[in-house]
Amino acid sequence: MEFYPSIERSNVQEIKTIQEKKLQALLVYLQNNSPFYQKLFTEHDINIHDIQSLEDLQKIPTTTKNDLQEHNHDFFCIPPDKIVDYSTTSGTLGDPVTFGLSDSDLERLAYNEAVSFACAGIQKGNVVQMVTTIDKRFMAGLAYFLGLRKMGASVVRMGPGIPELQWDSIFRYRPKYLITVPSFLLKMIDYAEKHGIDYKSSSVYGAVCIGESIKNQDFTDNILSQKIKEKWNIKLFSTYASTEMSTAFTECEFQVGGHHHPELIITEILDDNENPVKEGESGELTITTLGVEAIPLLRFKTGDIVKAHYEPCQCGRTTMRLGPVLGRKQQMIKYKGTTLYPPAMTDILNDFNTISCYQIVIQSNELGLDEIIIKVSTEEEHDNFVNEVRDHFRAKLRVSPKIEVIDFAVLSKTVFHPNSRKPITFVDLR
Repeated sequence: MEFYPSIERSNVQEIKTIQEKKLQALLVYLQNNSPFYQKLFTEHDINIHDIQSLEDLQKIPTTTKNDLQEHNHDFFCIPPDKIVDYSTTSGTLGDPVTFGLSDSDLERLAYNEAVSFACAGIQKGNVVQMVTTIDKRFMAGLAYFLGLRKMGASVVRMGPGIPELQWDSIFRYRPKYLITVPSFLLKMIDYAEKHGIDYKSSSVYGAVCIGESIKNQDFTDNILSQKIKEKWNIKLFSTYASTEMSTAFTECEFQVGGHHHPELIITEILDDNENPVKEGESGELTITTLGVEAIPLLRFKTGDIVKAHYEPCQCGRTTMRLGPVLGRKQQMIKYKGTTLYPPAMTDILNDFNTISCYQIVIQSNELGLDEIIIKVSTEEEHDNFVNEVRDHFRAKLRVSPKIEVIDFAVLSKTVFHPNSRKPITFVDLR
């Protein structure tokens, strides 16, 4: 099994030729098996044989998250008796959507994670501790396990939470890598310092970070990443993925964006008018999955605003790289003339060591305008602390949101909800 496939070192034209061949096969498959796309092709008078190049994709309407929610069953291309696993999306932007996976899809998922983890330097024989759930219909946890198994790594399936047990496993099984939500690393460090655990001499070399951003747009460490590294000098690797894509973009050792696996997915970066953005500009990531059997997607708009980078990487890969997600299109906030995305506010809140828990709430006021409420838990004296946080927002973002101090026991129940796979730090009530 090659975990550094040759296509990742091919030139742009070779990659394009391979993708166009796979695209034509996908269109035939959708025409024969997908009720949703059969209807879409008919309604828009699309002859799939007219779609020969990647540029021709623009002749096909995009697919949205609303389409998936409203017509979930019509996206299935295989009968129920061929589905071996059911997963659901996290429901961050609405009701969760069901995804079925065939045996072939699981094999593709394993391959995707194997080549993605290989980007981050994980090798056969390494011990990897999974600080993430593998149950609750969570596709990513299953993908991590299958990918590590395929590449010959050893897996410690810890699941999220319980710092004491995480450290017990680290010193017992000596993992080289962790797979975790990065903010949880701060909780592990805090626990270790309070209980006299010599975490700096542990076996951990690096962590593959999921669910939260650890980089600025120029690939420098953001505040969350800086706070982790100030305490614990380990490598942090970004990875970006979603249930809908069944594909990951993971950083290599040079950490300048998540590498595209062109044999698995076609990417487009589109502006508000669904035209490709110019190179170097940000836009909405729109994807077409390749090799998916149960629920393949064609020109699916992810809702994530990203920037693509095309220059060859020092690691030898020539594939496109995705920068950090700037924000989600549906989570864009217009506040007193300023356009904001939640990650910018998250960075500011992560800058305060005395904030033990926070949640950003967006709602519409009586005038129909966006209103920001920052809920925080802290042991600081409230009035001075609120002024300090508000001043930091003014300095960094030129806005002054409403700030509410809430008891940790109350706020933590909504942020760390037992049914959620990651902290709920953003709530949109608009």
